[in-house]
Amino acid sequence: QVRLVESGGGLVQAGGSLRLSCAASGSTTLLGTMGWYRQAPGEQRELVASISRSGSASTADSVKGRFTISRDNAKNTMYLQMNSLKPEDTAVYFCAARMRYSATFDYWGQGTQVTVSS
Repeated sequence: QVRLVESGGGLVQAGGSLRLSCAASGSTTLLGTMGWYRQAPGEQRELVASISRSGSASTADSVKGRFTISRDNAKNTMYLQMNSLKPEDTAVYFCAARMRYSATFDYWGQGTQVTVSS
């Protein structure tokens, strides 16, 4: 079992920055790819970025060049640096993780609210 806890959300003006963190605990030695999802009101949950255990990262086109995903395996923590935030980035951001042998995200955090004002 793995527990994920997000932090770092909040209210920011357009053009500002926030850094989200996702701390993992439990069976972290078997963790594989981790990712950040977001869900705006009335919208489907979408994958924002993902990163493998070795550090290979992928970012959605909507945030490319503005958001950077990273992870520190020694600290069992994943980050999402969000720059040049736009009102359309407003959403609840969720951390997700899967085990090395799994093809789907098995574990989810509770979510953290990010609100970008215009």
